[in-house]
Amino acid sequence: MEGMGLLNQYKGKRVFLTGHTGFKGSWLLKWLHLLGAEVTGYSLAPLNKFDHYELINGSKLCNSIIGDIRDYNLLKQSILDCQPDFIFHLAARALVIDCYNNPREAFEVNTMGTVNVLDISRELDKEVNIIIVTTDKVYEDKDWEYWYRENDELGGSDPYSASKVCAEFVTRVYKKLNNQKLNNIAVTRAGNVFGGGDWSENRLIPDIARSFHQGKKLIIRSPKAIRPWQHVLEPLYGYLLVGIKMSEGPVNFSDSYNFGPNREDMISVNELIEKYKNILGSGVIEIIPNPHYNEANKLKLDTSKAQENLNWRSHWNLDIGLQKTIEWYSAFYNSNERTIDVTNHQIKEYQQLIENDRVLKNSRCQTN
Repeated sequence: MEGMGLLNQYKGKRVFLTGHTGFKGSWLLKWLHLLGAEVTGYSLAPLNKFDHYELINGSKLCNSIIGDIRDYNLLKQSILDCQPDFIFHLAARALVIDCYNNPREAFEVNTMGTVNVLDISRELDKEVNIIIVTTDKVYEDKDWEYWYRENDELGGSDPYSASKVCAEFVTRVYKKLNNQKLNNIAVTRAGNVFGGGDWSENRLIPDIARSFHQGKKLIIRSPKAIRPWQHVLEPLYGYLLVGIKMSEGPVNFSDSYNFGPNREDMISVNELIEKYKNILGSGVIEIIPNPHYNEANKLKLDTSKAQENLNWRSHWNLDIGLQKTIEWYSAFYNSNERTIDVTNHQIKEYQQLIENDRVLKNSRCQTN
């Protein structure tokens, strides 16, 4: 049982989602709502009325609790009241530069926030499936051509990556505690995620969108850096999939997983900009490398474990993912259609690809 049929198991299930007002969190919130899950969201308030969460009317899709992941008492009451079947922990300080500027806050939110979620989960009256979302940047930077695998050495030389590495070590410790309810914990590491509705400063795709749609100059920190680019729905499908798989067999699936694009889509920043230009048209670009921030030059993910253990695969290559992203931002800036309609359509379109894949695999199995 795979794909869309498998994901339909979220129908009627209680889900506690941290970071639900954020970019990735709001896309996951919408998808879970379409799947029929009963979602409780816990996050800081959205920054403004143009956030993706606001544009999809996120407060109507869940029991929304506005709170800080560092507020142990409020978080505890919220989780215990929810009594979730699944916890997706996405709340984080996710921007590298922000974490450089506020390193203490990065560790308080990314590391201690994870401690809070896991510690409170021990007090639940039921077994819960927990998906901890970290990052591809937890791997020790070797600056090599090698594709990072889940058992490679972890390490972080900047506040963002180091705080996420600490979150992973915290997760390992809690998994070893003598508590049956914490056997179902998985760690997910995704590549550089993009998609409609991301307004973050100093993040490449939102900066490109602002450049092309508003005529602003595009300032690039590391034009030659190679990253695993992927549309937001790609890793979210992985998170949903590992949650269900883990609920069916925690011993087999409570593990760490990379979710990234196909190998040909791991390209440099410069190459990505050219792809965007070819789809949309020319824009004003000013490349200013910034030597003040230590970031990996090459970051490539091996996703064979997720493919083999979870039957996960990428469904939208880089070109398609960029096209979908441009569709979203074009709808926003041109006001030709509501962005909520674009979000709904793209999720349903992606989900249909999953179902088609499932039907094709079942057909092949019956033929064989």
